[in-house]
Amino acid sequence: MNPTTLDAPLPGIVGNSPAMREVYKRTRLVAPTRASVLIVGETGTGKELIARAVHRLSPRADGPYVRVNCGALSESLLESELFGHVKGAFTGAIDNKTGRFEAAHGGTIFLDEISSMSPKLQVKLLRVLQENEFERVGESRTIRVDSRVVAASNQLLEDEIDAGRFRDDLYYRLNVVPIYLPPLRERREDIPALARYFLEHYSEENRRDPPQLPRAVIEMLLNHDWPGNVRELENYIERAVVLSHGRELIPEVIGPPGRDGRRWKPPRGAGRGGDLQTLIQQLVRTGIQTISPDQGDLYDRLVHGVERELIEQVLIDCDDVHVKAAARLGINRNTLHKKVTYFRGEGQPTNHEL
Repeated sequence: MNPTTLDAPLPGIVGNSPAMREVYKRTRLVAPTRASVLIVGETGTGKELIARAVHRLSPRADGPYVRVNCGALSESLLESELFGHVKGAFTGAIDNKTGRFEAAHGGTIFLDEISSMSPKLQVKLLRVLQENEFERVGESRTIRVDSRVVAASNQLLEDEIDAGRFRDDLYYRLNVVPIYLPPLRERREDIPALARYFLEHYSEENRRDPPQLPRAVIEMLLNHDWPGNVRELENYIERAVVLSHGRELIPEVIGPPGRDGRRWKPPRGAGRGGDLQTLIQQLVRTGIQTISPDQGDLYDRLVHGVERELIEQVLIDCDDVHVKAAARLGINRNTLHKKVTYFRGEGQPTNHEL
């Protein structure tokens, strides 16, 4: 392989930053081998895209690619999913079932959220990695498989080992070749290209002409930390396409990133008959800051800023149905309407409306 092409972007993956070029290089180097791969990165960084690239670039590309989300199932269900079971092995086992490792024979099995796997299943997985064999649940017959394991975690497994939740011997078996996926905030130079890619994709999906991406919007995207990473950016651009109606993206219309309900959630009990002003003051005490101390009447501005955040969150949760949102907030519907009108810049409130 030409060394100059090792760090070229992988098909279907957008980004040309130095951090991503290192990801491409390591992916291409490990893909042709039999080595296990551990992909580490925050939620939304695209770990499965890299797992699929490892499979697609490997000699196993014509074999099956099987994905298992280890965090989505209980221990008993995950054991059955991974290794299969025989009829009568447990209540509800009415037929024999082929496990995911068998299904991935000759191909690749991708174990997502590996850090959530129970100690019992970690032992069984270690045996598969060491001996390439296992038994179905409820059966003593040993089954041999040839499946390459690619695992992923949004937790640092070293920390899980220190906490006693993950086996160090399994870690060393999985971590033959680690691939670290950087969060979006560490590769901001990729944000404009990603935004344009999603803009084209969702414009085509919604049968609209791609709107222009003005510099003001790009600056807004570059200044956001993107805690949800590429997935958050994708969702934001999709929303922008819908709200723009095929016209140029305008910050005042599509709104800033982070106001989609993921930045914070109201404390438990919000909108259940409690006093809104008391709730806002509780939020202030927990450290939600929306203004700087040099902006005049600090207390009133801070309270109003937090109140706006709360109302926007509840409206999102209630699909913008004002009757439902007002009930959750514990205020009158007309009061809510006046506040929303003011916050969205459509009018001026009286002192009694805030």
